[in-house]
Amino acid sequence: MRGPAARYAGAGVLLALAGVAFMLLAAGSGDAHTFDPLAEDICIIAPPIPHDPASSLSVLAARPVPPHARCPVCGMYPARAPRWTAQLIFRDGAAQFFDSPASLFIFVRNMRRYTSAYGSTDVAASFVTDATSGDWIATHEAHFVHGSDALGPMRDGNLPAFASRAAAAAFAAERGGVVLPVSAITDELLHAFDRSRHARH
Repeated sequence: MRGPAARYAGAGVLLALAGVAFMLLAAGSGDAHTFDPLAEDICIIAPPIPHDPASSLSVLAARPVPPHARCPVCGMYPARAPRWTAQLIFRDGAAQFFDSPASLFIFVRNMRRYTSAYGSTDVAASFVTDATSGDWIATHEAHFVHGSDALGPMRDGNLPAFASRAAAAAFAAERGGVVLPVSAITDELLHAFDRSRHARH
């Protein structure tokens, strides 16, 4: 006669097989409630990172991107692509980091979708990375290139930023695209970059 351990193991196998059978049946049912494990995007929790009082930086200064920081728009790790990163700083000193200027703009245009703790009036400063030097630039002072062949973290243009219009124009002459000031970054332009627009947040 089998022992209790063997009986429990057998029951576990039967339950696992029943679960697989249910998923296969649901996947082939073809009705409005068809099971599709990839139908919904996964929401990535990427909370703002508080200001470190022990750092030598002022509360509203641009700061290095922490290796563990995640982009709230796409879930990527901005520190892995340092020439594309952007950051937004709230009035309390907390910072949100982004994998690209495009993700920063998407976040700012629809903050309620990504955070319930802050609103647009809480934004104190934002910065983008100069694609040439790697230095931080105030977002409103930057020049962006749209439509170049330079592939950013999301494998599209991602609006590389430059401190001067001349540098942006030189980049566009070599890699294609057009130079845009921040005022020309429209909702229509950002729609093409918004890979998370179907995600549930």
